[in-house]
Amino acid sequence: MIIRTITAALAFALSGSVYAAPTLRAEILVSDAVVTVGDMFDDAGTLAEQPLFRAPLPGTTGNVDVAAVRSATARVGLTQFEVNGLTEVRVSRASTLVDEDLLSTLIADDLRHRGILGQGMSADMLFTTPVEAMQAEATDSPARLDNLRYLPGNGTFSARFTVAGFDRPLDLTGSIAISIEAPHLAANLPAGTVLRPEHVVMRPVSVQQADAQGIANVDQLIGMALNRQSREGMLLRPTDVSTPMTVSKNDLVTIFYRQGPLTLTVKGQAVSGAAAGGSVQVLNLVSKRVISATAIAPGTVEVSTAPMTVAGL
Repeated sequence: MIIRTITAALAFALSGSVYAAPTLRAEILVSDAVVTVGDMFDDAGTLAEQPLFRAPLPGTTGNVDVAAVRSATARVGLTQFEVNGLTEVRVSRASTLVDEDLLSTLIADDLRHRGILGQGMSADMLFTTPVEAMQAEATDSPARLDNLRYLPGNGTFSARFTVAGFDRPLDLTGSIAISIEAPHLAANLPAGTVLRPEHVVMRPVSVQQADAQGIANVDQLIGMALNRQSREGMLLRPTDVSTPMTVSKNDLVTIFYRQGPLTLTVKGQAVSGAAAGGSVQVLNLVSKRVISATAIAPGTVEVSTAPMTVAGL
């Protein structure tokens, strides 16, 4: 008799734990368009995936009274649940903001995929009419670019998007301004300045301006000398720089002649300037004659005339 009583009590306890009635939640947040039993209740059991009613629009919240909940659950076979003193349930639907920035990014990604936007290039979109921000479904892809027609000649575009949670496509038009990062001077510098990395700053310019004026690659500028005095903010072009002078006009130099083990030297003064390997006119300070030499290093030039000629210069 005692054993049967204990067994019955244990069975009752187990049945209470296994078949605990679902408990209604006071507030829920859903991502899908339909609210299920599992969304509305704790311990929903095997009925968790059963739909009850449509969720509010993305980014919005609604209240559902308990009577409506009972009506909906009865249709799917759930008749007993714990209310916990609630009179209504607050139902919110998650969302993702779709705005001009996101749509512009999709257009830019498409242009980059086509090869229209290259390295160091960016695109600014100007929509014909302002785009009001939309609350789309909370998905990995809240918006998708379905079609883009871009006319490089005048920069105009037309685009069609699909926005998650919206039945109709979104059609937009506007214009695209494409820019490219270009080197500019970071400070006022005199002619002959040999450019270092800190002298150059990258700033965007329109592709049209870049095509019309021509722009230099940074690697083409560093270590080169400015051809003229230049102001801060100036766009640097290949024609604005040249190879730095190894020997400048009026520099005192040593004139070398080498042939086998023989080396002759004489002091001179540069009459003109030249980069390394370039031809330079030099005044022999002993003979007072001007000769042609090759600049080989700062303060050093070399001639190829015969030794006796050098000695008599």
